[in-house]
Amino acid sequence: MPASADGVVFRDMTLEDVPAVDALEQRLFPADAWPLHMFLSELSQPETRRYLVAESSGEIVGYAGLMCIEPIADVQTIAVVPEFEGRGIGSTLLTRLITEARLRGAADVLLEVRADNPRAQQLYVRFGFEQIHVRRGYYRDGVDALIMRLQLAPEGAPADAAPGHAPAQDHTTEAGQP
Repeated sequence: MPASADGVVFRDMTLEDVPAVDALEQRLFPADAWPLHMFLSELSQPETRRYLVAESSGEIVGYAGLMCIEPIADVQTIAVVPEFEGRGIGSTLLTRLITEARLRGAADVLLEVRADNPRAQQLYVRFGFEQIHVRRGYYRDGVDALIMRLQLAPEGAPADAAPGHAPAQDHTTEAGQP
């Protein structure tokens, strides 16, 4: 995968990346961090999963994952380290997950986002996601989860008319996990 203008490289997550991703997960989401074995399990299911990392100078600065069981895709996780927010990394990761969902035949992309994470919510709204439900007390610390959905355009519809088409000038990222 090509590098962005500021040298960030986007590529598929590998098993060798899991320790670094796990360390970021623990740092970024101390109350809700996935255990290490969940990343290993997710990577062992390529027929229904796709995980990506963003690297800068050889260090992982973001990651994201998608599960797709047709006709539904679910953003499992997306995160960018605070030092790299505002550089378009979250937008690029989300764009690639949505593209993967389309390639796998998904009609809808779902995700959960913390009710107290407006930055992530704004990112998702810009991509065409709409809130469809609230899961009360979903997170370990009692915060609600907002369930959001992006309906993908049917095959043959112009890409720029499809929900989820982000404007080219969108360079904002999010710092939180859905």
